[in-house]
Amino acid sequence: MAKLDRLILVTADHHPLHKYFKELSEELGRRYGVPVEVRVEDYLFLIEHGDTDEYGMAWLPQLLARLDTGKIVRVLTKPVLDSLGNISKENDLRTSIENIEKAIAGG
Repeated sequence: MAKLDRLILVTADHHPLHKYFKELSEELGRRYGVPVEVRVEDYLFLIEHGDTDEYGMAWLPQLLARLDTGKIVRVLTKPVLDSLGNISKENDLRTSIENIEKAIAGG
């Protein structure tokens, strides 16, 4: 079973969701006792490890994690909206935790 080594937030200070994703990543970092590495506009990293569109282009912000095995996994690449189309911190935390736990378990 792998261990979570760190969370990696790829973002841009000027992005409207920057503060939201930063707070979310910090909360998850505290929950799992791991550091949060912030990368500013590292599109090459996201193209290699993050989520991309049909043209292979990445967007910001995205939250990923590195396991102690060196594997990079996607934690939250876009907000999970509620039934009214609003950003839901509860949904985003739940999805992030599920993705982290799945990665740790080797899934």
